[in-house]
Amino acid sequence: MSLRAVPAAPAESAPPLCVDLDGTLVKSDTLFDALCQLVRQNPLGVGKIFLWAARGRAQLKTEVARRAPLSVAQLPYNAALLHDLQEQRKQGRKIYLATGADASVAERIAAHLGLFDGVLATDGETNLTAGRKLARLQQTFGVFDYVGNSRADLVLLTHARRAMVANPTVGLRLALWLRRTPISRVFLDRQPTRRVLMKALRVHQWAKNILLAAPLLMSHKVTPVKVAALAGAFVCFSFIASASYLINDMLDVESDRRHPSKRHRPFASGDLSVAGGLVLACSLAVAACALLPFLPVGFRIWLGVYLLATTSYTLYLKQLAVVDVLLLSGLYTLRLLAGGAATATDISYWLASFSSFLFLSLAMVKRFSELENLREGGTTAAHGRGYLVTDLEQIRSFGTASAYAAVLVFMLYIARPDVTELYRHPGRLWLIVPIILYWLHRVWLLASRAELDDDPVVFAMRDPISLIAGLGVLAVAIFAAQA
Repeated sequence: MSLRAVPAAPAESAPPLCVDLDGTLVKSDTLFDALCQLVRQNPLGVGKIFLWAARGRAQLKTEVARRAPLSVAQLPYNAALLHDLQEQRKQGRKIYLATGADASVAERIAAHLGLFDGVLATDGETNLTAGRKLARLQQTFGVFDYVGNSRADLVLLTHARRAMVANPTVGLRLALWLRRTPISRVFLDRQPTRRVLMKALRVHQWAKNILLAAPLLMSHKVTPVKVAALAGAFVCFSFIASASYLINDMLDVESDRRHPSKRHRPFASGDLSVAGGLVLACSLAVAACALLPFLPVGFRIWLGVYLLATTSYTLYLKQLAVVDVLLLSGLYTLRLLAGGAATATDISYWLASFSSFLFLSLAMVKRFSELENLREGGTTAAHGRGYLVTDLEQIRSFGTASAYAAVLVFMLYIARPDVTELYRHPGRLWLIVPIILYWLHRVWLLASRAELDDDPVVFAMRDPISLIAGLGVLAVAIFAAQA
């Protein structure tokens, strides 16, 4: 369906232009953004939110805005609409911010932008939305033009002299089309839905869950039944991981907006709403739970441990230096344990030791890379983290020491006499050592040059040289197992 457009009137002869805030001028919803920040600050105080909501939505908005003030300079403004407002302001157009957001939030935004002649907003007693907003605008201006984005704005758009929309929701587009309401302007500023969903779910991170297959492959006892169990475990684990990523990004929305690259994430950029993210996370969790009855109890336990660990990391532990990287590296080893439980395959102490040191080094290089990129940008500390740029050299020493420890464990494993039970020519496995050393050295060298992405595992999945190194390790392993 398409919205019918009518010519716009000259600014000097037009009535006041009233602009909605949430979803319109700002691509996100400031109430949900503030709620996420509030939960991040005090996870145990969630109960108070329900008490405030019981007193009315206006009271809720006031209490949340008071306790979790947003950085208005970092909000994801609709660039197309903002540019048009600036042009109309230059032409002398009277512009007002008319919003259901709390007055303190609206006034701070208005002061920051310097575009508005006045603000009409929720005041703690009256929730200025829909019909109440229409009555206020008619009482104040009589005739007005209006810009909105959702079904709540429908009554205002139909009574406005000229109706304009910014990033309109599907529900609003349908309602306007059915009513044949003429639309003067459409201001679009959002990424394609498919790209946003893929980015929000972090589908590329599912590659990490290939580790579930490592115990089965290294046991050399692959059967169709175990492969089927492994496939179910992979899907289940991936869905839960994506749900965790969604919750993490929602709660990190305020700090992500201060980050040079993370500000482009779907929630931080306003391309995906918090409400939509909650629905998506719940859907993934339900789908994962539907698969659990077909998987072993041991796998369910490890999946529960993973969910508990990621939740703890999201809510608090990511702020603790060293603890965060220990937990991140542990999550990789946990995938091995979960894969072993799903396929009824024992995990050797050697594999657990090797993975612990290897992934601790990768977790360290992830933090090192983040800090190096911040230093390049002139920042001295990572917002919401427990690290300073001055910690770079210490993190480098931790990470490189862990890398060498991983290689040492692998070398000791090759020297064990019982390795001949799995490999007919275990001596050939020594060819893997220089490949691992080369790759680890290269990763740390790129991180030192600020040429590494924040996540080294994702980097490895996209880097041709890393992929060639991985194929080399696999080829050597097959070569060692052949008769």
